[in-house]
Amino acid sequence: MSARETAIAALHSRLVTSLAVRNPAPIVLRGETVPQRIPSGGIVMVRDGETVEETPILSPLAWQVEQRAEIEVTVAGTAPAARNTLLDALLVDVAAAITANRTLSGAVEWAQPGGASFEDVEFEGAAAARAAAVPVTLWFTVAGSPLA
Repeated sequence: MSARETAIAALHSRLVTSLAVRNPAPIVLRGETVPQRIPSGGIVMVRDGETVEETPILSPLAWQVEQRAEIEVTVAGTAPAARNTLLDALLVDVAAAITANRTLSGAVEWAQPGGASFEDVEFEGAAAARAAAVPVTLWFTVAGSPLA
């Protein structure tokens, strides 16, 4: 398994474990389409994102990789205040999960959540939803090739 895949899988696993204690717990997925029915606990989606920078380190050859993953948090409900409260609580929990274990149990050298961007989401025939996207920068070093 590549270092990139290991890092993103560790991020997903960390969120699954940390958010499972919420009641109701959100569904935590990776790389899937957001379903039209949002459960009462919300949905947390981990996206692989993109490699932002690859810096060579010479002798021996290694690469410092900066991967920017994205976490999408979506909540639904009829009352805007309730949606905003749940979304805010989930964002705080996501940030706490990452900052409590910055190396994602050794999968990366450092994980850093960024600021969220917000969006109101509408699904035909479904309750209104609110979503936030949080970039998470993952730094790790690999030997030989950035694809390793």
